[in-house]
Amino acid sequence: MRLLFLGDIVGRCGRKAAVDAIPVLRRRYNLDCLVINGENAAGGFGITESILVELIEAGADAVTLGNHAFDQKDALVFIERYPQLVRPINYPKGTPGRGATLIRTQSGAEVLVINVMGRIFMPELDDPFRAIDAELTACRLKRDADAILIDVHAEATSEKQAMGYFADGRASVVVGTHTHVPTADNRVLPGGTAYLSDAGMCGDYNSVLGMDIEEPINRFITKIPRQRFEPSQGPAAVSGFAVDIDDKTGLARACAPLRMGPNLAPATPHFWEE
Repeated sequence: MRLLFLGDIVGRCGRKAAVDAIPVLRRRYNLDCLVINGENAAGGFGITESILVELIEAGADAVTLGNHAFDQKDALVFIERYPQLVRPINYPKGTPGRGATLIRTQSGAEVLVINVMGRIFMPELDDPFRAIDAELTACRLKRDADAILIDVHAEATSEKQAMGYFADGRASVVVGTHTHVPTADNRVLPGGTAYLSDAGMCGDYNSVLGMDIEEPINRFITKIPRQRFEPSQGPAAVSGFAVDIDDKTGLARACAPLRMGPNLAPATPHFWEE
C-alpha cells in the first residue's frame, strides 16, 4: 500500500497548493491513500465545510485536525456529517465528531486514521497514550484494518517520539503535526512503524510558521499584540510523509519525506520512482 500524509495546511496559499498538488501526487505515485491535516486551513485557524469539501473533491481520503479544530464554530455542526474529518481522539467524551475513522481505499483496503493531541505546551485534554491504546486495542492492525495511521498533533518532540515507540508494531505510521517545520528523523522503528516527528506544512515557508513575519516579531519583542496573526500569502510549498506499507503485515517497508515548492530543498520518495 502506498500512503501519503501531508502536513498542516496554513491559509489560502497553502490550501491552493495542496488542492493543486493532491491529484498530481495521486497520479504520479499511484497512491492508495492520502491524508492531510487541515486544522489551519481557514485563515490559519480551523476549517470550514467548504474547505473540507474542496479537499475531499481534490482527492483527500481523510482530513485530520488539532488544537484549532473548533475555531470555526460551524465545525461543531458539520463535523458530524463527514466521516472523513477527524478531530483529536482525546477530547472529552461528548465532544462532537470522531477521533478515528476507517476509510476504504480504491483497492478495497481499509485504513484506520487516528488523530490525537499532545498535552505538553498544549491545551489540556485527556491522556493521549490511554486514548491511543484503547483505539489500537479495539481496532487491531491486520485483524480489523489493513493499515493504521496516527497523526500526533503535538508541540514537544519528546512526546511525539514516545508515542511512536508506544504504538510501534501496532500502527503502520505515526507522524507528527502542529509545529509546521519538517524534521529529518524519518525512519522505520524496530517494530515496523514508520515515524516522523513533524511532516511540516502546506504553506509559505517565507514566514513564521506560515504567518506574516511582522506580528510574531512584534510579540516576541514587545509582548503586546498589535494585530491578529495573518497567514502569509507568498508562494507555498507542500510537505509530507510518504510510506510504503507491506500488504501482508500492515507495517512499513520504507518511508521518506516529501517536499515540493519554493523555499525548501525538494525531497521525493525514491522507492516509488524506481
